[in-house]
Amino acid sequence: MSGDGAFGRLPIAGAREVRRAVGRLVRADRRALGIVVGVNVLAAVVGLVGPWLLGRIIDEVRGGAGVAVVDRLALGILVAAVVQLLLARWGRYVAHRFGERTLARVREEFVDRALALPASVVERAGTGDLTTRGIADVGTVGTTLRDAGPEIMVGGAQALFLLAAVFFVDPLLGAVAALGLVPIWAGLRWYLNRARTGYLAQGAADSDVSEILAATAGGARTVEAFRLAQRRTAASRTALDTSRRTRLHTLYLRTVFFPVVEVSYTLPVSAILILGGVLHTHGAISVGAVVTATLYTRQFFEPLDNVLIRVEQLQSSGASFARVEGIAQAPGTGKEDAPTPADDRIDVTGVRFAYERGGEVLRGVDLTVRPGERLAVVGPSGAGKTTLSRLLAGVDAPTEGSVTVGGVPVADLGPEQLRRQVVLVTQEHHVFLGTVRDNLRIAEPGASDEELWAALHAVGAGEWVGELPGGLDAGLGGGARALDGSQAQQLALARVVLADPHTLILDEATALLDPTTARHTERALAAVLENRTVIAIAHRLHTAHDADRVAVMEDGRLTELGTHEELVNAGGAYAELWGTWHGERAGVD
Repeated sequence: MSGDGAFGRLPIAGAREVRRAVGRLVRADRRALGIVVGVNVLAAVVGLVGPWLLGRIIDEVRGGAGVAVVDRLALGILVAAVVQLLLARWGRYVAHRFGERTLARVREEFVDRALALPASVVERAGTGDLTTRGIADVGTVGTTLRDAGPEIMVGGAQALFLLAAVFFVDPLLGAVAALGLVPIWAGLRWYLNRARTGYLAQGAADSDVSEILAATAGGARTVEAFRLAQRRTAASRTALDTSRRTRLHTLYLRTVFFPVVEVSYTLPVSAILILGGVLHTHGAISVGAVVTATLYTRQFFEPLDNVLIRVEQLQSSGASFARVEGIAQAPGTGKEDAPTPADDRIDVTGVRFAYERGGEVLRGVDLTVRPGERLAVVGPSGAGKTTLSRLLAGVDAPTEGSVTVGGVPVADLGPEQLRRQVVLVTQEHHVFLGTVRDNLRIAEPGASDEELWAALHAVGAGEWVGELPGGLDAGLGGGARALDGSQAQQLALARVVLADPHTLILDEATALLDPTTARHTERALAAVLENRTVIAIAHRLHTAHDADRVAVMEDGRLTELGTHEELVNAGGAYAELWGTWHGERAGVD
């Protein structure tokens, strides 16, 4: 695996990993590949018949043969051409089907791996890198599998048999044809030594462009509010300039390689004609043999040219495949063999945490969350509440200390294990293209309609969903019905009900709901998730009032912990927050 210097960028698979991945894909459909190779080899063999028969015609005519002989040999040329055409067409058809099936496997693996990535890895890498790999890189790999792969198979088989045929006609002429490959081989080595690095740099630059554009578009209001337009424009221009330079570099490689190849094509044909003429003058070879060898050589360079043209595409797709396959090597994946937690207890011990581009956010936090407890975490903005919720949910791992569930570090749990243990619900929500039923069954594919309606009613969404044309079959997203923020958030909460984790972390999850709806939704969730652990990160202190215990965060530290009544009576930071929220003096409930 090769790394990348950019901050947080997803890894890139090395050449060995790419070869293993290609081998895995080939073995998955080896029967189709065998048919592809066999048919193309047969087509290449049949393609040798035409030039050989043409040489026979020349020698027969020189020997005084009549029209009947010429017609018979010409008919053989026609039949061979038709058979070769049919075989080549069949070979390309089978190869394209092989390519499409293989591409489907690549896409499915990419989606599975992307969904298995920890959220922290995706956030550090940026959505631009992941999006570019999933769209541009997978598309490039698909084009190669569908088009370049069949062309290389056909061209390679034809070139190999045509070169062998020249040796069969006359070994000396075959050696001359083979010598024509020397400058091509030298140019190819020069190109291949530089192409992979160039195309990887181009892919990375494209990812940076996508990331900057996505971040700027997504944060357009923030850019406008803080007057960051010039700064974002400058960053975009820098990324585009880097992308332009990487593309010009790969263009330079092609402008050196292909002229060398084109010039090299003319030398062997000319040499065979000259040498063949000399040999014929001395009676060592017939005119028909010289013509046959010349035609074989000329035909040899046609499929070779197709192969070499596809080499450029192979380098581009090879770099793309390395980026696609690199997803499997991202940190945090492949943890499904982690131990199973002994129980649902969550322990936070001596936790410190600092972001890579910032100061320390948490400074020695100790906390135990008992199974079935409702814990509210409150405090001023910047106190570390959201960071703590990310550690509890396994999104990030602590810099020091440990966060465990049932004695197992939360960050070590694989995605499937983690989803069965802890679910983090934030202000962010997603409505996927499809029906209401499709959106809900993302959390539990086997849920019945009764269970879906129960989940909707639990979060207060049953009424408005029931009013939609079609109910659960109503289309959402895209050109269908658009949901407002509160409806989308209720839909996300209904998924949580269906997922049925033992611990639910709400990080301002009801921020988009009005206070009355928010309180109803939180109480409904509490009723549904009775005997389950609920950790609420919120500024609305009614959540703390209803909780079993309240944890107060200040400046990255846990400063108070107790029930609502205990903390109000203590007259500390929580009492002051409670009094301010009610417009009263601290200590008054």
